[in-house]
Amino acid sequence: MTNKILALKYRPQEFKDLIGQEVMAQTIMNAIKLEKTPNAYLLTGIRGVGKTTTARLIAKALNCQKNENSKINCSSEKFCPTCQEIINSNHIDILEMDAASKTGIDDVRELIENSKYSPTSAKFKIFIIDEVHMLSKQAFNGLLKTLEEPPPSLKFILATTEVRKIPVTIISRCQRFDLKRVSVDQISEHLKKIAEIEKGKISEEAIKLIASTSEGSVRDSISLLDRALIPQSINENKKIEEADIRLMLGLADKSKVISLFKEVLSGNEKSALNILKELINDGLDAKNFLNDILEVLYLFSRRISLGPIEKDTSISESDVQMIEQYSKNIDMQDIGIFWQLTIKTIDDLRIIGNENLTLEMYLMQLTHLKNIENRAEILNLESENNQISRDALIGKKIDDKLIDNVPNKIKNQLKNVNQIKTNPVKDLLKKNQGTKIEITNFQDLIDLANKEKEIELKYDLERNVKLVSFNKGKIDISFNEKLNKNFIKNLSEKLLSWTGDRWIITLSKNVNAKSIYEKSLENKSNMIEEFEKSKEALDIQKAFPDAKLIDLIEEE
Repeated sequence: MTNKILALKYRPQEFKDLIGQEVMAQTIMNAIKLEKTPNAYLLTGIRGVGKTTTARLIAKALNCQKNENSKINCSSEKFCPTCQEIINSNHIDILEMDAASKTGIDDVRELIENSKYSPTSAKFKIFIIDEVHMLSKQAFNGLLKTLEEPPPSLKFILATTEVRKIPVTIISRCQRFDLKRVSVDQISEHLKKIAEIEKGKISEEAIKLIASTSEGSVRDSISLLDRALIPQSINENKKIEEADIRLMLGLADKSKVISLFKEVLSGNEKSALNILKELINDGLDAKNFLNDILEVLYLFSRRISLGPIEKDTSISESDVQMIEQYSKNIDMQDIGIFWQLTIKTIDDLRIIGNENLTLEMYLMQLTHLKNIENRAEILNLESENNQISRDALIGKKIDDKLIDNVPNKIKNQLKNVNQIKTNPVKDLLKKNQGTKIEITNFQDLIDLANKEKEIELKYDLERNVKLVSFNKGKIDISFNEKLNKNFIKNLSEKLLSWTGDRWIITLSKNVNAKSIYEKSLENKSNMIEEFEKSKEALDIQKAFPDAKLIDLIEEE
């Protein structure tokens, strides 16, 4: 065991050694003691939380020779022959099958044939099927009957990281246990114990960083610790610090990330890029860096919304002071835009070959986004269409020029995809400086569109637009799926041309609003309903029993 990798060397051999899964372990042990065990167990969870380990522990607990008499399982001090064989993976009655490599119905058919035979030496024959979600549909169907009614001496233990890919018919025949992610504190304590046993000199900050990087996976954290202690095996006097772990994993120092963010908030594009180049020279991983940015954005939002950050072990006191200082230059609206752009950039990394180029462009976009004015008018966060506005802000799907190139006189107007055409708007302003038409209500706008022979615009206003509110200079609307994709652009340009003023058009989520056409149909329906109750209608119906009233036309 001396030269064995730590993840295998410190694999739990008893239920009490499982960390973070105490409730599940106690439930399984109680069921075994009461002899109320299910036909099949289903263990789910992310990688490295102990699914296969738990499966082997269940196999040992069910078949332990000491369990028959004393109701007490083997301890790690001295295992019985059966438990020792299971640990060594050479027990004849414990079959481990990797479903990733044996996915077909033929493999399951062979397994079912073997299930008919009684165990050779153990109390139960146990089939452990790892990554069971990889089985084919036919293999799952072939397993159904045996899984529901296996021989008395047969148990199934299924393990998977993708429980959603398993048919419901299989899940319903198993007793399911969800292994949760292990907390950073529990992993840190576990790593400290291993480091002490291995006589490894590693700081507490470095252990916490490893624990947080492992994302709740115990195996990942132990593997990272094993990797971190390798330099010490050569130089025994060296103590592993947090900076060494960051360098090993390509993680940016959080203080540097916050400093970089401060330069972005101040609009110092050159300084921000210089800090980024330093981080890249230190071996920065692009995806890790963007995830660090998301974490910093979360900390800023927490400071803005919930007040000063206190008693947070994941962040140092100096970083807290920096966040306290720099949070004065940012609001929640900025954070929302930054968050969306960061997530978009993470997606871009999959298709762009040069990661450094992607990060530089990302920082430049961040710097310019912070400087956009009147975001409250550009973004309608209550709208179901706010993604359109955000895409316009970050330059997505805009053909010619980004919003930063739009003159300040036009920035108050709602920016929609493909709406920004700087020169045509300028021409309209010059052309119509002397003409002004007063529009006081929505009907005036429809009448004007009709007068100006803007038939497409008039049709959309009547049929596809639902008015929420109308004020001079601002129209709040909702719309249906038939609305012309260039409607907002066309309406904005026409309003600017007709009135000489900039109008703000916002998109609202109001399911109760109705279009002019819908209102006219509803009014006509009410008129017909009222008329049908009148004496004239009753007389007509009496004279012409087969007649049906379909319309009313008022005399001019």
